[in-house]
Amino acid sequence: MSHPRQPVLFEALYDGVRHVGFGRPEEGAPQTLHRVEDGQVAAAFIATDGSEAALRDALTEGAATTVVVTAGDPELRLLPPLLPAATGAALLSGFMGTHKKKWGGETAPEGAEFTPPKWFFKGFGDWVRLPGEVLNVPARPVALIEEPEVALVYVNDADGTPHYAGYTFGNDLCDIGLHRQDPGYNPYCKLCDTALTPWLFLGPPPRTVTGRVTIVRDGATAWEGPFDCGDDALYHRVRDMADHLFTYPAVRRPGLVNYILLGADEASFHDGFRIADGDRIAIDVKSHGVTFENQVRYVSPPPATTPAAAPAPVATEAPEHVATA
Repeated sequence: MSHPRQPVLFEALYDGVRHVGFGRPEEGAPQTLHRVEDGQVAAAFIATDGSEAALRDALTEGAATTVVVTAGDPELRLLPPLLPAATGAALLSGFMGTHKKKWGGETAPEGAEFTPPKWFFKGFGDWVRLPGEVLNVPARPVALIEEPEVALVYVNDADGTPHYAGYTFGNDLCDIGLHRQDPGYNPYCKLCDTALTPWLFLGPPPRTVTGRVTIVRDGATAWEGPFDCGDDALYHRVRDMADHLFTYPAVRRPGLVNYILLGADEASFHDGFRIADGDRIAIDVKSHGVTFENQVRYVSPPPATTPAAAPAPVATEAPEHVATA
């Protein structure tokens, strides 16, 4: 399947040093990397119009060091898009119930008052996992669900104004069974690792994103099915959702990088399938030529470290008052 050319930027550590590259490396093909400092790429999005040409000029002009590598080089470690070294300066969050399927196929009416979808906090930058890494979940989930999604990437300038950088793709793994027991448990439901691909697609959020999920168990396909998570599949408009979220000062902290998940289509859970410990979830974003895979691992709880509460005080009878003459 052919794909329209879309400019892509990525960051990586090579031999422990941060670099930026343009385009997705093909296996065995040479790739030129340009040395950058932590935060330099994010700053380039703030200082330019975010186009490929402007970013190339800002990040490669007078670059002190370049290196040519090949995909798969053991010294090359890809990074989530724009992830700062101080990973607490990045926030992963997202929206729920955004797809038209969950609204009877309808789209939010034009010109009507915007009713925002529910929002959730997923974690900080170092909670993000890359393709190939393990996705840890609690030891006793009720029912997990994979969620192939578009993730928008923003960086805030020194005044807290958000600057859109581009988008990538992710798997917002969560415990939908716990959520269905009680929607108030949703913060617990989201305490599962999320994978993001390292490729930052430059340009506006995509209207069409289609692909297929394959879940492999013991080396054989246990479930597979399609997904659609582009703007055209959503009830809420992407611009409305993002604009509303950024009315909150907490997500406009200066220098903060925001990864914002736009919501997922129906998936294996809705087909009656249940993800098990050790399953591998492979996501093929066919519309964009992106594939990634992660294994799910149920993590046993640690031994209790909190001391038991102090015993309640024992009630004693007060001594009788002794009258004196």
